[in-house]
Amino acid sequence: MPNNHRTLPPLNALRAFEAAGRHLNFRAAADELFVTQGAVAQQVRMLEEHIGFPLFQRLPRGVALTSQGSVYFAEVTRAFKILDKATAQLLREPKTVTISVTPTFATKLLLPRLSALTAAVPDVELRTVATESVADFDRDQVDIAVRLTRPPFPAAFDTQLLFKQTLVAVASPHLMANRELPMSLEVLQEMPLLHDSHHHWPRFFGTTDKLAGAVFNQTALALDAALAGQGVAIACQAFVQADLNAGRLVQVSESTLTVDLDYYLVRKKSSSSTPTVDAVWNWCITHLALA
Repeated sequence: MPNNHRTLPPLNALRAFEAAGRHLNFRAAADELFVTQGAVAQQVRMLEEHIGFPLFQRLPRGVALTSQGSVYFAEVTRAFKILDKATAQLLREPKTVTISVTPTFATKLLLPRLSALTAAVPDVELRTVATESVADFDRDQVDIAVRLTRPPFPAAFDTQLLFKQTLVAVASPHLMANRELPMSLEVLQEMPLLHDSHHHWPRFFGTTDKLAGAVFNQTALALDAALAGQGVAIACQAFVQADLNAGRLVQVSESTLTVDLDYYLVRKKSSSSTPTVDAVWNWCITHLALA
């Protein structure tokens, strides 16, 4: 396939022509470009040889554009304006960092701290992709991800443990108002249980039996139901700690369940990592890591 860019003249020649066309004077163009008048004249001659016809009429005082030169000057000037506009727009655009997290991680940990992240990294435009599916760094253009995983990790990735997945049973204090806490597992199993897509309740009770209760496709929804007094949810302690501290939820049993997948911060190793991505990565380690 032919390379169409081979027909383009050298950029320096176009710059000299555009400046000379605006000033209609090689000396003035040379002063603007910080080169000699002879250099401007040489670049213009090179351009004229490249395209095959004269662009200027040389006059005793200055120059004048030929008819073909006037048409070409208008198009070259328009092209430079387009380049100027594109460059200015690029420089004005905020630096974007895309982070992929689960919906519950986004709701319970990231979003409540978003203003702190913005204050710490003021130049960043954070794009949050909240999904249960595992993001592809290249296809989905993700810079940083929070993933439920475990070692060993591929050599192509940087990883940082955020916290282990220790599960606790929680409910609204209004639902537990007339009940003695902490509950035994036998009493807890009689409560209305709120399930999510991870189905941890049977392991929590050490059984393989199917347990009754409302089922939600996201942990965040099960926790919302628990906050509304609809039953007892099971979730990673990191996700409910703020609600426990504020008294919006109570831990109803002393029993806990530690599962073998933990929450890690993950990104691809790259020699071209930007300072903004590095700043968000370091902020997440400092403010989201509970390990």
